[in-house]
Amino acid sequence: MLIVMFDVPGVPRGKGRPRFARRGSFVKTYTDSKTADYETKIKEAAIRAMGSSEPLETPVSVYLYARMPIPASTSKKAKKAMISGEIRPTKKPDIDNIAKAFLDSFNKIIYLDDTQVISLHCTKVYSVDPGVNVMIREEVL
Repeated sequence: MLIVMFDVPGVPRGKGRPRFARRGSFVKTYTDSKTADYETKIKEAAIRAMGSSEPLETPVSVYLYARMPIPASTSKKAKKAMISGEIRPTKKPDIDNIAKAFLDSFNKIIYLDDTQVISLHCTKVYSVDPGVNVMIREEVL
């Protein structure tokens, strides 16, 4: 059983909606640059974590722990409550969009395709050190 653990530093982003552009009589679909840059950052961290290992072909469980930044205008009392977990992030990005950015980025790096994900656990918390902790566990039946 293989377990891969790593961190993606920086403010967590959700996967943006696809964009469309008309090129003559054709419509081209593309990903916005902020989403593409963030997915590249995720892929680079995943490649480092996998080293020389081949992508998994077995079912996997994915655990994401998104550490959201505390807003600058937050009072000292609220900041303390956020750090202790009494106040949880309920603002954008949506947790499912964060997960989508990660699951899509892991294709052909951690696993062959995100259809192999049989269990997904996501958590959003406030932190003074924003980023996402990732753990992928191979599920051996």
